[in-house]
Amino acid sequence: MSLFSFVKEAGEKLIDLLTPGNANAEEQLKKHVESVGLGNPNITATVEGDTITLKGEVASQEEKEKIILAAGNIAGVATVDDQITVTGPVAQAARFVTVAKGDTLSAISKQVYGDPNKYQKIFEANKPMLKHPDKIYPGQVLRIPE
Repeated sequence: MSLFSFVKEAGEKLIDLLTPGNANAEEQLKKHVESVGLGNPNITATVEGDTITLKGEVASQEEKEKIILAAGNIAGVATVDDQITVTGPVAQAARFVTVAKGDTLSAISKQVYGDPNKYQKIFEANKPMLKHPDKIYPGQVLRIPE
């Protein structure tokens, strides 16, 4: 599987998630994944320091990537250790882009696709975690589908 790096200082703040010895870390993370609109996937999560390890099975590559992003875009998380298996059809993995200060979805779209008007494709690929195309922040990691 693989390790994904995130900006530790950026992201949603979840109280106590990364506190050493937090017996509720897995449950808190599962609630967070559900709260961003990804349902209740068949995964387990362990937290060790600033690393979250995700294990389990999901139906698609897209679902897997969104769960990784939901976990990694939490303040204090530097690394997500992906040990999730995709049970559905094999699909090409999307690439991930870290939002820089001053970035917009249009600017990112122009950079990766050569067309700023394809920003909606990036927005749709990051739903339900993104609620509005203008609500991105520096350090946030986004899925960029091919």
